[in-house]
Amino acid sequence: MTLRLDYANASPAGMKALGGVYGYITQSGLPAQLVNLVYLRVSQINGCAYCIDMHSRDLLKGGLDVEKLVLVPAWHEAGALFTEQEQAALRWAETVTRVAETTVPDAEFQAARARFSDKELADLTIAIGLMNAYNRMAISFRAVPAAAKI
Repeated sequence: MTLRLDYANASPAGMKALGGVYGYITQSGLPAQLVNLVYLRVSQINGCAYCIDMHSRDLLKGGLDVEKLVLVPAWHEAGALFTEQEQAALRWAETVTRVAETTVPDAEFQAARARFSDKELADLTIAIGLMNAYNRMAISFRAVPAAAKI
């Protein structure tokens, strides 16, 4: 795979704006590992190799066990390996990312709201939207994953 367009150089102000949202999420109070799990799951749903590679590396550097990392796509079946808050965040990430299919049902909203404060849920949804935007940039312009550069 080769990069189609260096979008960071083509639109530095646009990427800086996305980076500002990323910066906000890092200081929002949401646990970094939770956010990175959500970023990874969103990227898996969207099939973004660049972001899957990046967030997997971030999670491993942050101390996540590889056994847990490999089960992110099947978190529903992983029992207590994922905390209730992580499960709620992953469920919310899936339904929001697939909004065209799910229309984000009331039951999904209520389940997420039971685990997160209003601010946390809003920030989590911003993080999900941000990762969907980053995925679309990386996929559209064929960003090359670090693993493919080795």
